[in-house]
Amino acid sequence: MIKETSFIWMDGKLVPWQDATVHVLTHTLHYGLGVFEGIRCYKGEINTAVFRLREHVDRLFSSAKIVQMNIPFSHKEVEGAVLETVRANKLEEGYIRPLAYIGYGEMGLYAKEAPINLSIAVWPWGTYLGEEGIRKGIRVCVSSFSRHHVNISLTRAKVTGHYVNSQLAKREAKEAGFDEAVLLDTEGFITEGPGENIFIVRNGILQTTPMTSSVLCGITRDAIIRLAQEKKVQVVEARFTRDDLYIADEAFFTGTAAEVTPIREVDGRTIGEGRPGPMTQQLQKNFFDIVRNKVEDTHHWLTFV
Repeated sequence: MIKETSFIWMDGKLVPWQDATVHVLTHTLHYGLGVFEGIRCYKGEINTAVFRLREHVDRLFSSAKIVQMNIPFSHKEVEGAVLETVRANKLEEGYIRPLAYIGYGEMGLYAKEAPINLSIAVWPWGTYLGEEGIRKGIRVCVSSFSRHHVNISLTRAKVTGHYVNSQLAKREAKEAGFDEAVLLDTEGFITEGPGENIFIVRNGILQTTPMTSSVLCGITRDAIIRLAQEKKVQVVEARFTRDDLYIADEAFFTGTAAEVTPIREVDGRTIGEGRPGPMTQQLQKNFFDIVRNKVEDTHHWLTFV
C-alpha cells in the first residue's frame, strides 16, 4: 500500500493528501491519455538528492509533446515544484510521481478544449522488485504478451495507457510464480520488462535492446551505459533473442523503480551461476555509490533538496 505523506502538488499549489482528488469524468481516467514520470530521491552522505531531475522533467515534456498535450508550466517550474513537494513532505528518500493528465470538462476522443492538469506526489517507496531481488537476483518469464509496435503506440512517450500492456504481463508473471516478466516485440526479439530496460552480459560485452525496438528511453539505462563505458566495458545496443537471454553470463533490469536488479533465472533456465555476476555487481555498486553521495558526482546527476 502507498505510504501517505502530507501534501500533493496540484496545478501550482500544495494541497493536503486527502484533498488531492479529481472528478470521476476526468478525461484521462476514461481514455488513458496522460503522461507521467517516475523519479527517485535518495538519502545520501551529504543530504537528500533527486536523481537526474532535469532529465526526468525533460522526458515528461517530451512525452507531452509527442501526444500533443501542452503542460501549462515551464520546465523550471516543474523542477521547482518537485523540490518543493519533497521538502514540504520532509521526504528523505522515496519516489516522486509527476502526472500530466487531461482533466474534467469534455468527453469523447477529441477533447482539445479540456484542461491539462499537473500533479506531483511523493511517498516513501522501497526497492520495486524487493531488497532480496537487488541482492540475490530475481526469477522472470517471457510473457505471452508482445510489446507495443512503434506504429501502434508512440513508444518514446511515457503514456499512462501504455501500461495496460505492462500490467497484463506483470499479472501473468506473478500468477505463474515469477517475480517479473520480459516482453518480446512483434518480431520475437527481447524488448524490456513491464517497467524496466534489460541488459545482458556475454563474453564480457554488455548488450541492451536498441531504442529502435519499442523500448522507453530509460534514464537509469543511460546512466548504466555511461558508467560501463567509463570502466572501458564494450557496450552494444543491438536486438537479441530469447535464447540469447537464456545463455547470457549475466542479466539485469534497470529503471527508476527497479534501480539495478539482477536476473538469476529466465523461464526455468539459470542465468550464469544463478546469482548476480561480477559486472552486474560492479555497475550496481557504482550506481548506488553515486545516488547516495558516497563518491563525487562528476556527472552532475544529483539535485540536492
